[in-house]
Amino acid sequence: MTSNLSATLLVVDDDRAALDSLSDLLQEEGYQVLRSTSGAKALEILATQDINLVLTDLRMRDVDGLAVLSAVRAAKKDIPVIVMTGFASMQTAIEAIRSGAYDYLSKPFKLDQVRLLVKRALEQNRLRLENLRLKNAVQQRHDDSEIIGHSPEMVEVYKLVARVAPLQTTVLIQGESGTGKERVARLIHKTSSRCNGPFRAINCGAVTESLLESELFGYVKGAFTGAATHKVGLFEASQGGTCFLDEISNTTPSLQMKLLRVLEEREVLRVGSTQSVPVDVRIIAATNRQLEELVKAHTFREDLYYRLKVVIINLPPLRQRRGDIALLLDHFVRRYGAASPRPIAVHDSVYPMLARYGWPGNVRELENSVERAIALSSSGILTPDDFPDEVRQQEAPLPLSTKRAKTYCTLAEMERDYVLEVLQATGQNVSRAAEVLDIDRRTLYRILERHGIHRG
Repeated sequence: MTSNLSATLLVVDDDRAALDSLSDLLQEEGYQVLRSTSGAKALEILATQDINLVLTDLRMRDVDGLAVLSAVRAAKKDIPVIVMTGFASMQTAIEAIRSGAYDYLSKPFKLDQVRLLVKRALEQNRLRLENLRLKNAVQQRHDDSEIIGHSPEMVEVYKLVARVAPLQTTVLIQGESGTGKERVARLIHKTSSRCNGPFRAINCGAVTESLLESELFGYVKGAFTGAATHKVGLFEASQGGTCFLDEISNTTPSLQMKLLRVLEEREVLRVGSTQSVPVDVRIIAATNRQLEELVKAHTFREDLYYRLKVVIINLPPLRQRRGDIALLLDHFVRRYGAASPRPIAVHDSVYPMLARYGWPGNVRELENSVERAIALSSSGILTPDDFPDEVRQQEAPLPLSTKRAKTYCTLAEMERDYVLEVLQATGQNVSRAAEVLDIDRRTLYRILERHGIHRG
């Protein structure tokens, strides 16, 4: 947060008495204040100094306040500008606000009014810049982590990531295998205050209990046969960063108890040691199973479950966001096609075929299928024949969701919702949607017009 002491204000007024009075007031509030008796001098200061807020008189002899405001906006400086005038009118107020002024003050004004306005302007601008920084950071990691999708389901995931990333909260990511749980964990880490720290990940279901304990907690020399040296565990290696525990549902109750201690006490005990080591680490866990059901079955500790589920992010399977399939296909074609000796294109018939398939392996299965298709393609144009048999043989039309199907009162309602679902699944592409529906484009356009459906 920008404190008063770190905020630098520029006050511009060709009335020396008014300038000094306002500047002294703001300095008493703890702000760093730069003064200018002319608009021209203010423009020089703006070009060379790092300013957080500008208060400028409207009418000045050389360069007026609107010109100062225009210069700030032209330079694309993200700072609020407050315009002051002793000749207030509706016209000048409207002109100032339309030009991008944060607010408009009529002289004489109350000192408390100025204090409150400046404080509010700085705080709102700080929040705006922080949100913009977070949005850009999320978008950057969105690209780096290959989390692709514009469906409503994925938008909800992005919003949750943006909200939880700046916190130190433990996060539980739930989703089927192949939905991208580790990529979401990396996205949270890279957009958090721990982004400069390490990110360590381990699949808890890929190693035995004894090995997993050694990997997580480390051990001391002589702890067991073969322990010839000390070993730092994953939690210690993640100091100042994030530790990602994938498939945490596969841990044993005894190990779960030790994980609970890490979450509650923020310390680890190396295997064979009696001395605890404090750790500063954020823990993100993931599972492809419903932990709540495992708690009921007494195979997962209830206390650990509640420590993990502070924030839960549910990743939708690919079959529930079919509208993203075309985006994912194009993304993977660009990635794997870059290494191909020839340019890679996609035949239109591929899109509806992929939209019909259920994708039990989710995004990972789609990625593998595209990589395989590019490797096997002989022409440089991907066709249905380049994809696995199970993908090509999925000829059934796109299913309606059960929830929707139970609410229909008329055939027209069912037709409308089904067309909408197919359009979403094909990325709003009328040609592909018509092919999936087995009708021609003109017929589909008539259906869209009849139901008042506008693409997008």
